[in-house]
Amino acid sequence: MAKLTTYNIAICITVCTGGFSYGMAAGSLPTSLGQPGFYSYYGLDPTTSHTANIISALSALFFFGCAVGSLAQSWFADWLGRRKTIGIAGVGVGMLLALVPLYLTEVAPPRTRGFLTGLTTLSFGMGYVICSWASLGCYHFKNQTLAWRLPLALGVIGPILVLTGVWFIPESPRFLIWKGQREQAWMILKRLHHDPRVASEADAEAEFTQIVRQVEADKEDEPTFYKMFTKPTWRRRAILVIFLLFAGQATGVYGIANFLPLILGSLGMTGDMPLILNASQVTTGTVSVLASIILVDKVGRRKLFLIGFAAIAGVLLSEALLQWKYLGTDDKPGNAACVFFIFLFIVIFQCVDAPALVWASEIFPTNLRAKGVSLAVFTFFAGAITFSTPAPLAFQNIKWRMFLIYAALMVIAEVITYMYIPETKGLPMEEIGALFGDEVVVHLTADGQGIVEDKQVTDHIEDNGFVQTDEKQVHHEERAGGESRNWAPIV
Repeated sequence: MAKLTTYNIAICITVCTGGFSYGMAAGSLPTSLGQPGFYSYYGLDPTTSHTANIISALSALFFFGCAVGSLAQSWFADWLGRRKTIGIAGVGVGMLLALVPLYLTEVAPPRTRGFLTGLTTLSFGMGYVICSWASLGCYHFKNQTLAWRLPLALGVIGPILVLTGVWFIPESPRFLIWKGQREQAWMILKRLHHDPRVASEADAEAEFTQIVRQVEADKEDEPTFYKMFTKPTWRRRAILVIFLLFAGQATGVYGIANFLPLILGSLGMTGDMPLILNASQVTTGTVSVLASIILVDKVGRRKLFLIGFAAIAGVLLSEALLQWKYLGTDDKPGNAACVFFIFLFIVIFQCVDAPALVWASEIFPTNLRAKGVSLAVFTFFAGAITFSTPAPLAFQNIKWRMFLIYAALMVIAEVITYMYIPETKGLPMEEIGALFGDEVVVHLTADGQGIVEDKQVTDHIEDNGFVQTDEKQVHHEERAGGESRNWAPIV
């Protein structure tokens, strides 16, 4: 089986600066909302419906821009390649959030794909963490305007890191194979996944062979958004991705996280305490992401979804009951319990967040993957708009009842996940298509050192007394079209 190398890890960390960029940008809004200078600068009263409407519009416009960017990246990624598009994607964090898991999925070995792709979520969590703690420090500035503007300005750090790091990462080998650049793809894949402690290159050769044969078979279908919803096996993927990413937002996570300083204020927190608790919950959530992506390749994606949706429903119901009882009161233990369950919510949410992006990034064939990931991230932002835009008014008007709505949606998500979401843990990406009814051309052996179908042919030849070398040579020449393939495994 293909190995996780130091080179692979270094590349993934570099690419994750794109996720960090998104986290810094997205984290700047909730942290600014906790600064008194934000409201005084614009002459707003944070307790009025007018202010709630303005905050809703700000949130919606940010996520709308991200949604447009996530769709745009699909054309650029298929035209210019994954690497070059990462370099231009500083123009939109929505593009970056789609490109990072797309690239990570295509360079990750099967056994660690969940962890490496999940670094996307960890990286933008780190952006949130830095932004939230920086905002806490800014709260104590004498210049109140600088206090809310500086966190916004920190958003330039991520794109600078991306534009610097993109020069040091290779193109995705799967993209190169799709575009017919097999020699370059082989050199990159061998460096990415071959275990240097093993003299034989059989692991990298087997993976390369499987990718080439599957990509050649998949080329028969033109990868368009229209075809994605008309071809049954692609349509099933698309619908499930839309469900899963929308369900993640139906937890109310952005409605809660983006306006947490306001929610904490309603629970009697004053001064810098809402910002301290906000930074603390962001840090807690990010640490929980790390635990989630470590587990995702061991426990599996599906099990984490089922645990997560069920547990989130219970936590949100508990939060609703606690706020019903204690909201607006001076009961410190009661209000502390409300805060505790918000923290517990953000921890359990990580059972869904990173694994959902992992699952959505790995289920599409190579020729459709850029568009499939675009659809996933677009749905992510569409869900963010749907559930974060009304949140300020909802928490102001219907208060604790909003948590009941989120909890009910999680019960629905649990049922749909149980019925329709298959497990993809540990499968080579070229074999995941079988879960949705696609033909898989060849399968890797259990040890990842060969192709099952080729081994069956060899065994048959040996059992029947044929000359293995001659027969295999004919088979190789047919695959290669008579062309010399000295630079890479014969496929």
